[in-house]
Parts: sequence; C-alpha cells; structure tokens
Amino acid sequence: MNQTNQTWVTEFLLLGLSDDPQTQVLLFVLFLGVYLATVLGSLLLIYLVLTDSQLHTPMYFFLCNLSVADLCFSTNIVPQAMVHMLTRRKVISFMGCAAQLCLFLIFGATQCALLAVMAYDRYLAICDPMHYLIIMTRRTCGLLSLGCWASGLLISLVDTTFTLRLPFQGNNKIAHFFCEAPALLAVASADTQNSQMAIFLMGVVILLAPVSLILTSYGSIILAVVRMTTTSGRLKAFSTCGSHLLVVILFYGTAIISYMTPKSSKEQAKLISVFYAVINPMLNPLIYSLRNKDVKRAFRNAINRGKLCRP
Repeated sequence: MNQTNQTWVTEFLLLGLSDDPQTQVLLFVLFLGVYLATVLGSLLLIYLVLTDSQLHTPMYFFLCNLSVADLCFSTNIVPQAMVHMLTRRKVISFMGCAAQLCLFLIFGATQCALLAVMAYDRYLAICDPMHYLIIMTRRTCGLLSLGCWASGLLISLVDTTFTLRLPFQGNNKIAHFFCEAPALLAVASADTQNSQMAIFLMGVVILLAPVSLILTSYGSIILAVVRMTTTSGRLKAFSTCGSHLLVVILFYGTAIISYMTPKSSKEQAKLISVFYAVINPMLNPLIYSLRNKDVKRAFRNAINRGKLCRP
C-alpha cells in the first residue's frame, strides 16, 4: 500500500452495532438499563463489603476489588457507546481511542487475575481450612490485590503499545462500538502479524494461565467436597463456590472466544463484545448477591439501619 499520499488518522469513526435509527434507540434504552443496573449493583456491593464487619474477609475483599473493576470497565465503554447511538457522526479522537483501549485492557485483565485469585482463595478455604487465616492475612490479600492490578497494567501496556505503534492512514472506520485491539488492527496500514502474535501471547498469560489455576483449584475443591461425610458440608462448599464458578464461565468463555480463537465475522465479534463488556459487569453483582446468604443478610441489615436512622 502506498502510504505517502495518505494522511495520518487523527480520529476514528465507530460504526457501532447498527445504522438503523430505530434500532439505535432501542439499543440506547437497553444499554442505559444495563449500565444503571451495573452501577447500582456494583456500588451496593462495595458499600456492603465496606460497612458490614462480617463481610471483612478475604473472599469479600477480592469481591470488592472485582466490583470496582466491573464498574470502571463498564464506565469506560457504555456511556460513550450510548452517546454515539444518539448522534449521526460517531467519532472518537485518536488519543481518546488510545485511552479507551488502554483502560479497557487494564480493567479487563485485572478482572481475569482477580477471578484466578478468588478461585485460589476458595481452594484454601475448603481444602486447607486450618491454615486459611494464617495464609490469607491482610498483608497477603493486599499484595495479591496489588498484583492483580499491576498485571492488568502490564498487559495493557504491552497490548496498547503493539496496537498503537502501527501506522493508521487513510481508512479510519472501525467496525465496532468501542476501541478494541482486534478492531483497530483491522484498519492499520501495515502488516499486523507481530502485533497479533504479541496480543495472542498476552492472551495466553492473562486468560489461559488463570484458567489453568482456576481449573486446578476447582478440581481440588471437587475432590475435597466428595470426601466430605456430611451433606450440609457439601452444600455449604458448593454454595460458596457456585457464584464464583458461574462468573468465571461467563467471563472467560466469551473472552477466550474473542481473543484466543480463529477470527469470527465482524457481527459475531461485536455481539461477543457486548456480552463481556456490557452484560457481564451487570451480572456479576446480581450473581453474587442473589446466590449469597451473607450478602443478602448484609443488605437486610443496611435497610434496617436506614430505617432506624429516619426521624
């Protein structure tokens, strides 16, 4: 391709999910409802964990971190997508696109790491309860949380660098509703093989490696649960792990399909992105609250405290 006669891209045109005005209005209403549910659910979960002393445990500490990542992850994408649904010219500046890509990768990769740490936490709680509190001290939890956020930053730095180092000239139309690495590589004006390989390797690090840890942890948990002699012990073990396992399947399933499998069509890629970038952050607080007795108890206590504070 002759690049000398083409201008450098200063802004991108996001084609979005649909160009039909009526469909865009329906999508706006859907995205608004999902985003409000995500914000309210995440903030409520964070509030309950911070204010209820019985939730001051390692599991809920990591859950609080996951809620923060969910909230930031969704806020980075959904509000701008909704604005573009109501405007004819769906434009984002080059720097704005770079910032969105960077933040998307930070919060997304942090979620991956947190889910793996949460699986390890459940493994210790069920398979080695005698040493659980000795191992999972406040300092250890803090270091694990810091490591999760640091890994997100590292993955984002690598993927963003290998994506944005490419020249973008001429074509500035991105067949997506936000700036995601695969969609950006599709409009680059140079060979993207090295960048694709780097992103794939980072995917192995932040997707397949945590999945391996999660599978190993839950394999050990299942063996430990099978050996339990009491039915109540088995039910308690499964109840504490069921919510986390459901979140893992929903998040990692769609992320692996998007980043670790052969290229799908643009429409399929957008639909998959809608699920893990928009729907999944809403589902996490619902799954953990509806299936968790401790969270429901903390919620009832918060309501009772609110009633007592009324004049």
